[in-house]
Parts: sequence; structure tokens; C-alpha cells
Amino acid sequence: MLVHICCAVDSHYFLEKIQEEYPDEKLIGYFYDPNIHPYSEYRLRYLDVEYSCKKLNIPLIEGAYNLEEWLKKVKGMEHLPEKGDRCTVCYDDRLDNSVQKAIELGHDKFTTTLLISPKKSQEKLEIIGNNLFKKTGVEFIFRDYRSGNGAEIQGLRVKENSLYRQNYCGCLFGLTAQREHQKKIMDEMFNPISNQIMPKSIEERLELYKKRNTFEDEKKEYKIIKQKFLNYRLLSGKVVVNKEVIPSYIFAYSVLNNKGQSSAKLEFIKDNIYYLNRDDIKFITLKTFNSFAKTNYQSTKELIFNPLNFQDELNIRNQILKNPYDLSVLIVLDEVLDSKYEIYINSVVYEDTKEEII
Repeated sequence: MLVHICCAVDSHYFLEKIQEEYPDEKLIGYFYDPNIHPYSEYRLRYLDVEYSCKKLNIPLIEGAYNLEEWLKKVKGMEHLPEKGDRCTVCYDDRLDNSVQKAIELGHDKFTTTLLISPKKSQEKLEIIGNNLFKKTGVEFIFRDYRSGNGAEIQGLRVKENSLYRQNYCGCLFGLTAQREHQKKIMDEMFNPISNQIMPKSIEERLELYKKRNTFEDEKKEYKIIKQKFLNYRLLSGKVVVNKEVIPSYIFAYSVLNNKGQSSAKLEFIKDNIYYLNRDDIKFITLKTFNSFAKTNYQSTKELIFNPLNFQDELNIRNQILKNPYDLSVLIVLDEVLDSKYEIYINSVVYEDTKEEII
């Protein structure tokens, strides 16, 4: 039997039940989910499904990530709600692809873990699956494992196995609608030009769950916990001198005034920190940065595209400003001139929760 898998949160308990109910069937997991966006989230969910299937001794096949084809199929349906026609097209695509894979592998049955997801329509999935059965002769196995106390048991399995509990369905349009409703920043779509791994980013979660896998393989005890913290995203920023943008590295947690811009001049220098006369703005030279960080950057541009890791950057910020809670603007320049500076910073600071592994 081929089992289409959407994510480990939904699949782990579903696969356990299928194994119990069909002990003589050879189960093959099939991860085909081109709707998941961005790609880093897709890789994280696949990693988690791979981990889950390994625990359950179920072979896993990865389907194609044909996002562009999927986007063409749902064009014009971007603003429809969850469980609407866009989702129906998505079910059609994933189940049709799955039944074709079942035929290719010589299976006579197929099913999908979408059936257990509370955000999916079992009725639509059953209709689509049965239509494919009539068309291809590959039997669609419909099972409702979420009724009764199924959802409760599913939640326990997720916790017992330290599975990744994603906080949106998967596609860009569902994510957009959910974040707009929550009035939250859609930081899943942020990717700094430096590729620095930001707190609470998908990339950070991917590293965490890779570490979980390592601990499992090494049979080490661990725990994934939640941590409340103050998050930060720099949306854009630049420094202008004499109408020219100059290379500048803006430290994390640099927050400018409500307008996001300032015009300031050098006021005084102390301990190689240049204090400007407005908005608590501070500059340091690249030479000073290298001294604190024990690095050898040759230019600020090099620092921009190859920064320290996030925690090391925070440590340097704390060394320079002598205050871990300081939100004033701190910027690295190749050199600091006695001139007028135009500073533009669009950044957000917000309460957030992230996972940690201990």
C-alpha cells in the first residue's frame, strides 16, 4: 500500500493505525507536497517525515517539488479560504500524483495522511480517492482516525516522539491569510542577504531538528522546550553620505525612531565608539569591530555578506554597548568621517516563542 504523507504531525499516528489494521501490507511512504512554501520549510517537513518513518520502519520515497506547476493549477484561487476550491485542487494534484506512483510501483492500494488533518476535508478526499479508484483500479483506503479520541492520541504521539509541530498548513496563501488574521509578521518568508540564521527562522528550526536526529541516533537524552524571547527583523536599512549610499553593517536589535530615518552628525568619540547627535545612533569602524570580534574582515561589504552567527553578533553588541537590553542603533562603517549622515532603518522588534533543545 502506498501512503501519501503530508507531514509527520499528521502521519505518525495515522501510519501506526494503518500498520495495526493492515499487518500483512507492505507500506511505502510517499512524500509529495509541492504546495509547501518556502523550500526551507519543505526540507524541514521532509526531514521530520524521514525521522518518523525511520522510527516506524517504513520505507520513504520523496516526490518531485514541482512548485511552479502547482502554482499554475491554483492560479486565481489565491485568496480563497482553507478547505475551499484551492485546497480541492491541491488534494486532486497530490492524490493523482500518488496513485500514479502506486501504479508505477505495482501497488493495488493507496491512501493519504491528509485524512487525519483537522484542516482537511475528509469528504472531498474520499470523493477524489474513490474517483481515482474507478479510473485506475487502485483501491483508495479511507480511514477516519481523527474521530473519537484520535486527535488526542495523535497529539500524544507528536509529543512522545518530539515531532516538528508546524504552525501553518503549508502553502504560501494559507500562511499569508493566517498571519494577516493573527496580525503577525510573516517572518517565514524572510531570508537575509547574508544568509545569517535568524532566531525563530525555519533555518534555525531545521538545525534544531537535525540535532534531534543526531541525539536519537546517539541515544542521548534530550528535551525540546519552548522559550519566550524578544525577536528582531531588519527589513531594510542604509547609510547615505553626500547623497551616496555607503557600505554599512547594521547590528541586530538596532531600532530607529518611528519614522525609520534620521539625519545626524558626529558629536563625540569615546573608546572608539562614535556617538551621533540624534536618536542614540552609534558608529564603529570595521577595525574596531575586528578588534572586538577577533576577526579579520577586509571590508564592511565582506562583513555584510559573511557575518558572524547571530549569537556571536549579540555578544559583540553587548561588549560594545555594555547593555544586553540596549536597542539603540549600532552600525559598522569602513571609516567614520566628520560629515552629515542620513540613516534609514526599517526594523521590527516583537515578542515571540521559539523552540530550544536541551
